[in-house]
Formats: sequence, C-alpha cells, structure tokens
Amino acid sequence: MLIADARITPCTQRLQDPSWKFARAQVPQLEGWLLTLTDDDGHAGLGYAHAIPAITTQGSGARASLEFLAPRLVGRRVDDIGALVEEIDATLNYNASVKAAIDMALHDLLARRLGVPVHVLLGGAQRSRVAQSRILAIKPPAEMAARAAALAAEGYLQLKLKLSGDTALDAQRVAEVRSAVGPGVALTLDPNQSYGAKQMISAFARLERHDIALIEQPVPAADWAGLALVTRSLPVAVEADESAQTVHDVFRLVADRMVDVINLKVTKLGGLRRFLQAVQVCEAGGVAVRVGAAFGPALLQAMSLQAASVVRQLPHACELGEHLHLLDDPFEPLPVVQGALTLPGGAGCGIGLRGG
Repeated sequence: MLIADARITPCTQRLQDPSWKFARAQVPQLEGWLLTLTDDDGHAGLGYAHAIPAITTQGSGARASLEFLAPRLVGRRVDDIGALVEEIDATLNYNASVKAAIDMALHDLLARRLGVPVHVLLGGAQRSRVAQSRILAIKPPAEMAARAAALAAEGYLQLKLKLSGDTALDAQRVAEVRSAVGPGVALTLDPNQSYGAKQMISAFARLERHDIALIEQPVPAADWAGLALVTRSLPVAVEADESAQTVHDVFRLVADRMVDVINLKVTKLGGLRRFLQAVQVCEAGGVAVRVGAAFGPALLQAMSLQAASVVRQLPHACELGEHLHLLDDPFEPLPVVQGALTLPGGAGCGIGLRGG
C-alpha cells in the first residue's frame, strides 16, 4: 500500500461576479491546483491547493511548492499520514495551503482505500448536516440588500456582510440588508482588518440596533491588544480569522481569551491534522469554533465539511457554500439545501471529478 504517483493539475475558476471584492482585494478569478495521489492498487486521493495572493499564496508559487514536495510522497506508505505531514511541515516553511492540499489528498486516499468517509479518520461525525452562512461582497448598500434578500429566500438563516472601514457607508450597508431580510436572519460582519479597535467600538453604537450576531476580525491581524479590547468592550461575539494563522496563534488567542470565536480553515492551518489540533485547543479553552470560507471548488468544501462534522459544537453557521458562486467547477455537485450542507455518502470526501 504505497503511493505510486503524485500528479499536479491546474484548477482555475471564474467567479459569477468578476467584481467580487472584500476590504483587502478584488478577486476576479480563482487560481488553484489539484493534487492527485495514486497508490499501487489504483486508488486515488484528491487535494486542493488554494492560491489567492491576498489570502494564501500566489498561483505559480503554489505549483512550485507542490512540485518541490510531491516527490517526497512517492514510495511512502498510504497510511503513514502523521509522519508525512510532520516531514512536509519541517521541509518547507509557510505555504499552509500547499501543505493542506497534501494533507487532504493523503486522508482522501487512505479513506477511499479503506472504503470509509474522511470523517471516520478524524474521529467520527458529530452531525450529518451543517448550517451554512453566505457572504455578501462589498457593494453599494442597495445591491448588498438585494443579494441578501435573494439568499434569504433560498433558505439561508445567516449572512455575512463584508465591510470596508468607512463607518457611515458600512452602517448604511447593514441597515439596508437588515431591512431586506427582516429579523429572522442572523447577520455577522467582517471588516477584514479594516477598522481600528476604537473605531470599531464607536461604530458598533450605530450597528447594534440591527441585531448583530458576530463581528469577525475587525482589526489588523497583528493588533492582538486591539482585538482583545474589542472583545472586552462589545456585547457581541468577536471572532479571530486573520489573527489565527497557525495552531500556535490559536493557542495564544485561547490562552489569553482575546476572542469569543475562532474561524478555522483547513487551508489556512495547513491541513486536517492541524485543523483538529486547533479545534482541540479551542474546545479545551471554552472558545467557540466556526469553519470559515476558503474559496475553492466543491472538493475543498467537501473536505472542510468532513472536518466540520467532527467538531463537538458549532454555535454559528459555517461558510462552506461559496463554491456556488464559482464557475468551471470540475467536481461533482455539493448542493446547499435550505441553508445547510449534508455530508455526502461514500468513501473519502464523498465527491469526485465529474465523469470520473
């Protein structure tokens, strides 16, 4: 049961809305790479390397890193995941999304070989259905409100508004979205580091009337003191995202109780093993977990869904439905039904390439 081949292929996707943007960048298309590991019996495992320069890494850099690391996998035992992940981590610094692709492919390959879902390798699912939130990109307030109303009509009970750091305009965005969706939809806000701590505290006085459920990463990632100040000052859940890049970051955030919630992503942390380590730190410290958005094809969302299913508690909706606004997806569908994803049946992550 040895890995016989490691193949890297591009996975570039267009967005339905090429003007999609958040506070730090516009994302007209999504570059990524598919890693396929095949064992000596013909079983294949799939992993995806996420490559958005403002978030993870640049496309050609991701490919170069995969080409550097992939030969180390060939000839190794399929079930030697722990040792391989540690070796890869020690061989190349940073490049978490590339390491995540390798980790995903290793888990998918072993699970398919054993004929079990990936979540079995992670300890077993706590749930088969995971509620989803959808993201509202930065637009004029009326456009965001119209998009929010359409998503609410599809059954989503939580929506996340990207904010720009312009307090007056952001307040208008929130007001118009709340008016469009009514009181039955939870609203979370994501400034993507565009606010200062005191600016966010002041802005919340204008926003709280709209019943905000959570604020994600209001301040710059390195402003740990500012993040803690916002958490202590506001009567709303505050979440770390960009401040939680590694398991060590998660430990520090939890140990010093700087936030109420931490946004965990398989791509950001470097794979399923690191994701589980971060979950255990959060659970031990009484900080909530939310599985956040990492743009990518249905494969990435299916892998993240397998990971989300093993988390003991998910008090806030996750964000694994963003593949639905991407075009050119080479993988089998992963539909969101009435605002939730259901674990797909079958071995591995539960989906494969179309026509595969």
